[in-house]
Amino acid sequence: MPRDNALKEVHSFAAGQWIEPGEGARTIASAVTGAPIFAAGNDALDIGAMLGWAREKGGPALRGMTFHDRAKIIKAVALHLCDHRQELYDLSFDTGATQKDHLIDIDGGIGTMLVFASKGRREMPDGHVYIDGATEQLSRSGSFVGQHIAVPLQGVAVQINAFNFPVWGMLEKLAPALLAGVPSIVKPATATCYVTEACVRLILQSGLLPDGALQLVAGGLGDMLDHLDCQDVVSFTGSADTALKLRANPRLMKNSTRFMSEQDSLNATVLGSDARSGTPEFDLFVKEVHREMTVKAGQKCTAIRRIMVPDAQVDAVIHALSDKLAKTTVGDPRLETTHMGALVSEAQKKDVLEKAALIGRDAERVFGDPDNVSVTGENTENGAFISPMLFCAGIPDAAQHLHDTEAFGPVATVMGYRDTSHAVRLLKRGKGSLVASVFTASADTAREITLGAAAFHGRLYFNNRTSMDEATGHGAPLPHMVHGGPGRAGGGEELGGIRGVLHYMQRTAIQGSPDILTGITQRWVPGAATKTDDAHPFTRAFGSLTIGDTLHAGPRTVTIDDIETFAHFTGDRFYAHMDEDAAAANPFFPGRVAHGYLLLSFAAGMFVQPDPGPVLANTGLDSLRFMAPVSPGDAISVQLTVKAKTPRNETYGEVRWHVTLTNQEAATVAEYELLTMNAF
Repeated sequence: MPRDNALKEVHSFAAGQWIEPGEGARTIASAVTGAPIFAAGNDALDIGAMLGWAREKGGPALRGMTFHDRAKIIKAVALHLCDHRQELYDLSFDTGATQKDHLIDIDGGIGTMLVFASKGRREMPDGHVYIDGATEQLSRSGSFVGQHIAVPLQGVAVQINAFNFPVWGMLEKLAPALLAGVPSIVKPATATCYVTEACVRLILQSGLLPDGALQLVAGGLGDMLDHLDCQDVVSFTGSADTALKLRANPRLMKNSTRFMSEQDSLNATVLGSDARSGTPEFDLFVKEVHREMTVKAGQKCTAIRRIMVPDAQVDAVIHALSDKLAKTTVGDPRLETTHMGALVSEAQKKDVLEKAALIGRDAERVFGDPDNVSVTGENTENGAFISPMLFCAGIPDAAQHLHDTEAFGPVATVMGYRDTSHAVRLLKRGKGSLVASVFTASADTAREITLGAAAFHGRLYFNNRTSMDEATGHGAPLPHMVHGGPGRAGGGEELGGIRGVLHYMQRTAIQGSPDILTGITQRWVPGAATKTDDAHPFTRAFGSLTIGDTLHAGPRTVTIDDIETFAHFTGDRFYAHMDEDAAAANPFFPGRVAHGYLLLSFAAGMFVQPDPGPVLANTGLDSLRFMAPVSPGDAISVQLTVKAKTPRNETYGEVRWHVTLTNQEAATVAEYELLTMNAF
């Protein structure tokens, strides 16, 4: 069928150029009115040029920046989108989404970018190498050590997204890839790609990203996957069938190309046996189930599909849910009175109705009529609207369709369980899901479900009267926590803070001398060379300090009077410090010993420079270890070394100092890392 030339066009952005739709472009209809509104798709994109532009231009530009540089760009992009989000809201209504749905998709995507920007500045170095874990001593004297690091992959991230979240779905993948230093080629689902295109245009118009960092395919990928190698990543969100088809690409398998999949799953919720009708947990349960059925018209990969309640509570749950569903206004999402908008397309509506009919073979429909839905608003008669549908399964153990059929819309099934172990068995029948929620005030119930079913879920969400005011909801993937799941859910992971960034990086074990590891990581390793300066390090500004700068101070002799004075002043009269016989009977002490915190105080007294200067504050210490007792008469010395530096803002940064206390025999008695904020 020839395309209507009056339709607006959705362009791809490939190798620095906006490319209009080709001859095989697909017509996209409004989910609300059914009228054609856009044309998208181009099968003639130059795949080689796109991959080359990303690998040869975008990748080197991103990798030339530090993690902090990239985090600053991500924050700036997010703030730019925030200033222009109304444009995205206006477009998104035609996907069937309400204003509340926009807050999840558009505002949620922007918020996710801001979290990754913050974590990049707080949890990653202002450098090019991410340090993963502690240094491993691989030799007796410490001259040969090991360290796990992560560096950016030198390829491209091909990110294939689902139709339901055209903004969040892109940004939650784009942010960690950019932070890692890997350019992205984004491929949204065609049904809602016009919203993604608008978002990409806003990002590119900001001028914040280097050339080659972001490209867009509006339509099919063609044979792009056939040209990927071991440095590339495919990150997919969508159906299990599509994931299987993509994952089976021979080139991806031959080159061990990373393939992360987040796909449909039969997420469940459990009402604890203690959460009877009338309790806060029961009311909260009903509220969240209703929300998960109706937000985005149930088109969420985390939406609740299976509702598990104690046998004695089935009727009460059905009554309470049906009452809330009956008050749910379905219609034009632009209207403030609308609670639930349309499905994304007529094809999606047909699919949901077919899947609901399958579920109906094993369960009774107790609310909703697919043939009779009241829709508010004008010109909605051809929209993809559907009634919320609630089913009830009398014998859930024998009902196979309940546990392997997902109607990707406002459809869910109530099923009774006898006891918690039965609920666990029903949970596992889903064969892997993104999330299960449990509403209970019983820690024992929560523990039993965790031990029995956590292996089948990417996330377990517990809520009750204590957490209900601040809990974020069953269906809300947070950038701080992993999003993904085993089995049917795809076996992949996204988000999870810095864990999400590491999916676009290579973990490598490096081995060598402390000096070599220090040079690679730009983080001082014990045993590496140190440098001393006539000027006390506390008198030097952040910018003039270098890794390995060291101060030696001491010795100071610890006396019995010191120990007793400290004990009486602080109130710490532990017997090891005050009773010679009792201390000597302890296998750790030769007799009375100094308090560990007394030693820290003496160390500070030896290395602190008291005058006003660049050191603004001592913000804490990490990894404190007391390694040998200090007896009265022992003399302690201190070594203070700059281990790492991390800028915090334009005026000051954090200095991490490695502190070692030794006795008169050069034996280490304590070790820790001191944190200070130093002015530039």
